[in-house]
Amino acid sequence: MRKLNVVALSGFAMCFLAILFGIATNGGIATIWNFIHGPSLIVTLGGALFASVTTADSFGDFIDGCRGLGYAFHTPGKNPREVSEQMLELADVARKEGLLALEGNEETMEDEFMSKGVRLIVDGTDPELVKDILETEFLHKEERNRKQVRFWQDLGSAAPAWGMVGTLLGLINMMKSMGTDSSAIGAGMSLALITTLYGSVIANWVCIPVARKIEKNGDQESLVMEVTLEGLLSIQAGENPGVIKEKLKAVFSDGSREKEAEP
Repeated sequence: MRKLNVVALSGFAMCFLAILFGIATNGGIATIWNFIHGPSLIVTLGGALFASVTTADSFGDFIDGCRGLGYAFHTPGKNPREVSEQMLELADVARKEGLLALEGNEETMEDEFMSKGVRLIVDGTDPELVKDILETEFLHKEERNRKQVRFWQDLGSAAPAWGMVGTLLGLINMMKSMGTDSSAIGAGMSLALITTLYGSVIANWVCIPVARKIEKNGDQESLVMEVTLEGLLSIQAGENPGVIKEKLKAVFSDGSREKEAEP
């Protein structure tokens, strides 16, 4: 079961406070209204989002990419070591009482991938078919994760560029309308630069951190699924729990992979 990642949310909030601090120490907090401009936000964020729609394979992929925002601020349900221990418990039961003794265990499992694997084993599915089914789901999960990461990376790349587009539009408008009134230059320049600010903030406050968190969470979930797959196939093959333990340890070797995958 996924839980909110308090650390990630805290970092996100502190970035916002850093922006407020910068505003407050350069004119006072009341000047925050100078940084709010709807049309500039529409040009920057809207342009970046529509550019991401262009690079998406389908509207479904685009929507799924947007959902990655919620995924980034949640921690994966279990870590590989917890799953390894659960696999060893199931292996011990299967060793003593047979594979049919695992029946009913899948109903209490929070992990759908593990539950499906146990159900296939209890139903007497051919080992090769079990492997093919679980590997297909595993690869599908990895591909979905890659698409979500690419979505936020593309959005982060497009936002500053569209911020610059908004700035150029503002400057052109300013030059066209200011006439001989030189006092309009400052106000017009300030308005034009807001889109550049929006593009930079969207990319560095939201898109880049979210892409990295999705990638890290996906790495951990992939490792958990790999441990689960290896454990279930070993249980179905009737291997000794001691041998299974060593095989599962080898999946994340000296722990470096697990450490890299932790949020």
